[in-house]
Amino acid sequence: QLVESGGGLVQAGGSLRLSCAASGSHFGSHAGGWFRQAPGKEREFVATLTRSGVTTYYADSVKGRFTISRDNAKNTVYLQMNSLKPEDTAIYYCAASSAAVADAKFYYSWGQGTQVTVSS
Repeated sequence: QLVESGGGLVQAGGSLRLSCAASGSHFGSHAGGWFRQAPGKEREFVATLTRSGVTTYYADSVKGRFTISRDNAKNTVYLQMNSLKPEDTAIYYCAASSAAVADAKFYYSWGQGTQVTVSS
């Protein structure tokens, strides 16, 4: 089971850090990813990282602003979001996969999501 936290309301230019804690399994055995879904839009890939956390991939829209990381000792994956923009407003979901890929269909365990709202 994956549980996200850390969402909220922030002004444009601000920062938030999302956390995704796993229970019932060792998150370090899986690649981790973050996706988001804005109102009226399809779910889109944000970032992913390998089991070790050494290799990361980002959507072009967040590259240079967001950082994905993990602490396997805490069974947690993080998403540090800086220089937030109104277009980053969405529900953010974390997920687990066997590989660090951008395609959501390869992810087999999902959290319930956390709302991020960026005001202009």
